[in-house]
Amino acid sequence: MTSAPASPHDDEPRANALNLLSCNILAGGSVKGYRDYVTGSWKQVLPHGKRANLDGLARLLGDFDLVALQEADAGSLRSGFLNQTQYLAESAHFPYWTHQPNRRVARLATSSNGLLARLEPSEVLDYPLPGRIPGRGALWVRFGAATDGLVVVVAHLSLGAQARARQLGFLAELLEGQANAVLMGDLNTPAHSKELEALYRRTTLTPPTDPPPTFPSWKPKRAIDHILTSAPIEVERRWALPHLGSDHLPIAARIRLPDAPSGN
Repeated sequence: MTSAPASPHDDEPRANALNLLSCNILAGGSVKGYRDYVTGSWKQVLPHGKRANLDGLARLLGDFDLVALQEADAGSLRSGFLNQTQYLAESAHFPYWTHQPNRRVARLATSSNGLLARLEPSEVLDYPLPGRIPGRGALWVRFGAATDGLVVVVAHLSLGAQARARQLGFLAELLEGQANAVLMGDLNTPAHSKELEALYRRTTLTPPTDPPPTFPSWKPKRAIDHILTSAPIEVERRWALPHLGSDHLPIAARIRLPDAPSGN
């Protein structure tokens, strides 16, 4: 986990309550309708307007303690060779950040998962996810002690059900036995899908009772972006943020841990 420069605006999270956010940021791109996938496709491979979109997102991150990113560019042509995870961390005054580059297309695009944190992590691990086409991964971060600390996993799963099932099986192995766990990301499947039901049976994660729709962002109908938590973790609120440019809405949750994680 990389430490960003300290800022006078940094605040320690209060007690055992944390505000979480997960967002597929489409490498900072903008989509307002299905037509944009075709007519605006050139914008996805060039840095046009992307830094301004990131600045808009950064202004909303001050109330959050942990922010999971998917489809953040790690530094290629489409982002103007900007590491978008680092840029958001520094713009929003997060003292800690880490990223996991997964798929590189020459110098045109480098997709990654990322995590911004106001708590100091005790362990960071990087796992490739199984799949016929390589290029997806799981970012695993622990806060606090190995026995009762908080484990956060960030993932962006495949579109195909068979590949997702294999990937969720792998994630179940990572999370088995973890008392306090959170899985955040673009999982590309509803909360009560067959693949996720298998994950719930093998881990302490529980299905959300009120998953807000997040896709497509301009007219959200499908709840496929999730913040899933272990049974001992109380979710006080779960909601989607307004459209910020990406084709997915960010999803947020306020949680309360049974014990506050420390950074040691």
